[in-house]
Amino acid sequence: MVPLVSWNCRGIWSKLVDVKALVNSSHPVCVALQETFLKPNAHLKLCGYNCVRKDNVAGISSGGVCLLTSNLYPSTTLNLHISLQAVAVQVHIKTLVTVCCIYLPPNDAISQNGLKILVDQLPIPFVLLGDFNSHGTLWGSESTNSRGRQIEQFISDNCLYLLNNDEKTYFHEPTRTFHTLDPAICSPEQLPFLKFKVEGDLNNSDHFPLIIYPADNSSMTQSPPTYVFHRADWSVFTRLASITEAMISSCNISDAVQNVIDCIIRAADASTPQGHIFFRCDGIHDPEVP
Repeated sequence: MVPLVSWNCRGIWSKLVDVKALVNSSHPVCVALQETFLKPNAHLKLCGYNCVRKDNVAGISSGGVCLLTSNLYPSTTLNLHISLQAVAVQVHIKTLVTVCCIYLPPNDAISQNGLKILVDQLPIPFVLLGDFNSHGTLWGSESTNSRGRQIEQFISDNCLYLLNNDEKTYFHEPTRTFHTLDPAICSPEQLPFLKFKVEGDLNNSDHFPLIIYPADNSSMTQSPPTYVFHRADWSVFTRLASITEAMISSCNISDAVQNVIDCIIRAADASTPQGHIFFRCDGIHDPEVP
């Protein structure tokens, strides 16, 4: 599994260079951004990444979440039926993994039921990343506040696990103190395979970027092969990429999707030469605001 990055950027437009630097340094499969401060009519593009986001419904530049997913990996956006500021995708990294990005504003009333409704909509295995605005000793804070107790209960009630170590994730500039407001949460299946670290540079925000990476570096997935499509034998591909009813009718949705993906990849491997391509990416495009 390649890295996942989570960061409260405190306004994406003013952090374009910083986001590009994070992407170029770690080549993450997903970048979960909180407090994007995007208005609904603003367009965000990042070279090589697909974007799913949820902006502040009031139409003002505050809050908001964005999940950037590398287009080197097959992914599907999940339609979450919730009022929370959260977005999620299923991405194929050796197997299907759900990645969810969430932002809980500090002064909003968040119900336990709302959090349960969210987690019930996340196919397992999943990783839940974001800014919960919660102090909790379980994830490295010196004390636990009311939001922290709520998140602790949420983790316990749903049999989830924390990836955090004792590294601080937030810098409070007025008091020049460090805190941890960003628990990184996963379903039990993911715990043995993931590790957590905090990037050492705030990158002009008040939150440090969080990096979720493989527990065993030797298992790090390499970039997928590049197919030379203009040399493909499309008649062979069409014959081999036959999706049968048996592939999808006798198993759950995750297994069905995996069966279809495996079939297509086998057909591509048998019909299309592979090679390497090198390109220069200019990174994030400037904002296009009507």
